[in-house]
Amino acid sequence: MSQSFSAVVAGHICLDIIPEIAATGHERFLARLQPGRLVEIGPAAFSTGGPVSNTGLALHKLGVPTRLMGKVGADRFGEILRDIVSGYSPELARGMIVDGASSTSYSLIFSPPGVDRIFLHSPGANHTFCAADVDFNLVAQTNVFHFGYPPVMRRMYENGGREMAEMFARVKAGGVLTSLDMAFPDPAFPAGKADWHAIFEAVLPSVDIFLPSIEELLFCLIRPLHDRMAGRDGKILQRITPALLHEVSAALIGMGVKIVVLKLGDRGLYVRTAGADAIRSLGHGIDGEAWGGRELWAPCFQVEVVGTTGAGDATIAGFLAAMLRGLPPADAATMAVAVGACNVEAADALSGLRSWDVTRARVTGGWPHHALALTAPGWQWDLVHQLWIGPG
Repeated sequence: MSQSFSAVVAGHICLDIIPEIAATGHERFLARLQPGRLVEIGPAAFSTGGPVSNTGLALHKLGVPTRLMGKVGADRFGEILRDIVSGYSPELARGMIVDGASSTSYSLIFSPPGVDRIFLHSPGANHTFCAADVDFNLVAQTNVFHFGYPPVMRRMYENGGREMAEMFARVKAGGVLTSLDMAFPDPAFPAGKADWHAIFEAVLPSVDIFLPSIEELLFCLIRPLHDRMAGRDGKILQRITPALLHEVSAALIGMGVKIVVLKLGDRGLYVRTAGADAIRSLGHGIDGEAWGGRELWAPCFQVEVVGTTGAGDATIAGFLAAMLRGLPPADAATMAVAVGACNVEAADALSGLRSWDVTRARVTGGWPHHALALTAPGWQWDLVHQLWIGPG
């Protein structure tokens, strides 16, 4: 692919408000949260959250010219959010939508040391985002349109996903590569009760690259299997097999997806592609012979994990940046897990990320992987790329 490349990242965005909670006495923090009682905390940090900022700003840090297309309210939270984004580059925020009739989405994140984080989230303007909010003229000038987190955007999943299907069809008709990420639907809310199989059938014929986590995919596509695999301990990842990945990726390709990328947490990244002719139909200089009919499983790199916020979004940014630079699938998968590994070396979504050249040098310099043993028939270890090649 040409070195003249760019991306639009659209979808969910919010303002994260993170109060500091002192390490001393944090064990008593939750117990002190009682009606009528004042609990003293420290100063609050503000950051952006959601794939628009996480994937979009990660692409920016990796050297990909990027525009962000999220929706915020005409309120103070919206101003703060746009100021944060503009601090990286004014160009990033020029596609943002400001809606005077909606409030800006925000999250209160309580993160006492040694205790799982607690999120209080207001979806705000994300629930009103629709196809009409997309600047299709701007999108048509780019190479890739990436959209993230429809399960937390009501207009995207209601009415059988009609708005999302219309949006992707219009983008695809303009000759732009289309990319979709998911979020885990809350089972107790309408998103968790939506018919995601029907939504996928409506939307995925216009999606070129689909990048959900395996948990999100199983919940949406095969809910009974998801629940059985989660069991009492909720540990789905350790029960994932190459045969299952092969089966679900084949189903997605049958729905129209050309490149399936499944995030597997600390077990790495799985990539499956359609045939060479289908890949060539994508255009943009993508090598059909190199990308067609591939099945890969890349293990994670060894790092000291500080936090996992935005790790999946960063992994997606690494994969898309590699594709845009014309790398073959094995290198794209490797760079995806490399960017994801850099992400988890910091507590937030962006501080751990390096530039493309620095990350690439770290990979080529012999950065060790975690061991990933596969005994399934037809899978072979590629010593050069340090990943598994499957029979697909």
